[in-house]
Amino acid sequence: MIGGIAVALAAAACFECAYVLQALEARHAGGGAVLAPTLLGRLLRRPRWVAGTALALGGAGLQVLALTLAPLTVVQPTLALGLVLLLALSATFLHEPVGRREAIGVGAVVCGVAGVALVAPTNVGAGDSDAGIAVLVALLAVPVLVPFALRARLRDARLRVLAAAAGDALAAVALKLVADALDRGAWGAGLAWAALAAAAGLLALTAEMSALQRIAATRVASVVLAAQVLVPVLAAPLVFGEHWGDTALGGAVLGLAVLTVASGAALLGASRAVADVIVPDHAEHDVGGDRQAGEPGVG
Repeated sequence: MIGGIAVALAAAACFECAYVLQALEARHAGGGAVLAPTLLGRLLRRPRWVAGTALALGGAGLQVLALTLAPLTVVQPTLALGLVLLLALSATFLHEPVGRREAIGVGAVVCGVAGVALVAPTNVGAGDSDAGIAVLVALLAVPVLVPFALRARLRDARLRVLAAAAGDALAAVALKLVADALDRGAWGAGLAWAALAAAAGLLALTAEMSALQRIAATRVASVVLAAQVLVPVLAAPLVFGEHWGDTALGGAVLGLAVLTVASGAALLGASRAVADVIVPDHAEHDVGGDRQAGEPGVG
């Protein structure tokens, strides 16, 4: 368990640093009016974005390793601790003040992760229901694919945020399935799930990078970050055999701890200090009239 948490922390650091690099480049890539795969083509010509993507791939590898050592219920909330790194970058390099919202968010994430680590089931569960896995994958895939399939008619940027949230959750679920397949020596299945994780991650990344050009980073991040914690963890007892009922108060304490992590992640995602790391110079740009006074936006 301790080893899994340590590896998950390393993965979190990779993901957050990668996200900063990717989002900085996406802000200058242009073409945010329509959700299209061509955005990735433009970003691939930017070395800093490619470096961020390579760092994210390294984080994914570490996440798979962590999932072989600790339950999904523990690993996914632990990844949210990477937000503390973003806040530290903001306070150190951008000299953004750390206010009450940020303090509460950090406290919620740290306390929630500690609670999860203390009461979570110790068994590393595995997918035990092919039907359940298929349903879960389908439920997450639909909101990811629909905005791409109907991008000419559905230009509401909020659908891109939903696609990003669902895609990141699907990628996390697929990485868990990769870990399970490798653990039992099923290399073919592992490669198939890895391909799904890569596809979901790329679609989620495209949707999120596009959304960041139309919606304030604070609004994008709060939804996506909360979903990254909640959706995979809620799937753990349903399809991955992690028995919450055996934990304190029949799983109520564990559920509260997970909800605390997700709430803290949403608070930090909605923080100007964190958004300024992701999207600097926010005051010079307006997001289609959608920004409220004093709220950071993306050009």
